[in-house]
Amino acid sequence: MSQPRDPIEEAADDSMDLYEVATWEARSRLDRVAEILWWAAAGSARLAVIGVAFLLLVGIGGFAAITDPEIGLLTVLSAVPAVGLAAYVYSTDVTSSEPVSLLVATFLLGVLTANFAALLNTALRPFFGGLGGIGMILFFFIVVGPAEEGVKLLAVRLYAYTDDRFGAVLDGAVYGAMAGLGFAVIENALYITRQLPATELDLGLGLIGAGGGITAIRALAGPGHVIYSAIAGYYLGLAKFNPGRRGPIVVKGILIAAFVHATYNATVGIGSGVIGLITGLSGFAPFLIYVVIYDGILALFLLGKIQQYRDSYREAHRPAPTESDFESELTEFE
Repeated sequence: MSQPRDPIEEAADDSMDLYEVATWEARSRLDRVAEILWWAAAGSARLAVIGVAFLLLVGIGGFAAITDPEIGLLTVLSAVPAVGLAAYVYSTDVTSSEPVSLLVATFLLGVLTANFAALLNTALRPFFGGLGGIGMILFFFIVVGPAEEGVKLLAVRLYAYTDDRFGAVLDGAVYGAMAGLGFAVIENALYITRQLPATELDLGLGLIGAGGGITAIRALAGPGHVIYSAIAGYYLGLAKFNPGRRGPIVVKGILIAAFVHATYNATVGIGSGVIGLITGLSGFAPFLIYVVIYDGILALFLLGKIQQYRDSYREAHRPAPTESDFESELTEFE
């Protein structure tokens, strides 16, 4: 959608000065002061969001992965599958390589904004707890899915989205994947820290063995975060280049990501149990099979969107045919 123009601007030629009639640019000192105040206010709002997120991270003990080397090692191990998936999404960008600075910033913002979802989940969960199993399902679909996918998109929106180097629809999937990776890393760190008994935290390297089961479970949870937020990020990228339809496009992306996220949370226990009954397997194996199947289906959906973009990009950049392409080849009789 092109930028709207006033009727005077549409009809006028270049010789007319339409400053503060139909157009505007910074000319006076007051204009420049207004520009500075606007950018300062916009920047302050971003900094305020980041500052509050940082304080929440400190408050909930999110720095254990940095301050405790054993917890940090388990967190790194748990993030390996998610890192691999995010790297693959990055490699599919057919337009240009995204700058490392934006990727790192989006990852860190994914770590920070995850705390908003943690706070919201903790505050609202008691309202659904009294409803039994149906209450938890409602909690997943009404709170957890929308909140977690929303804050991951916020991580992209705070910085990368506004940068000129975010220059293609597909970039949204790349930065969405990085935000999901950041979310997965801090979530894994908190799960590992909280679920290991305090006595085990003093075991030194023995902690690795003690926390192996938790680490393996969290390793399987991470790729889902990357996939879901990459899907939502793709639609955020689509929204950036369709400003007239920006709102509905962003909402569609969040609805898809939140739905598949909540569906995973609501079905992983039942699905693992059914697989265990069918296969006779027990322990970790049914959970592994279910996650691979579920995330595999969603990964195919994401890769389908990416491939569609890649195909269209190559088609649009195919060299125009030349006259020689239309010359008939000589036959054996000529």
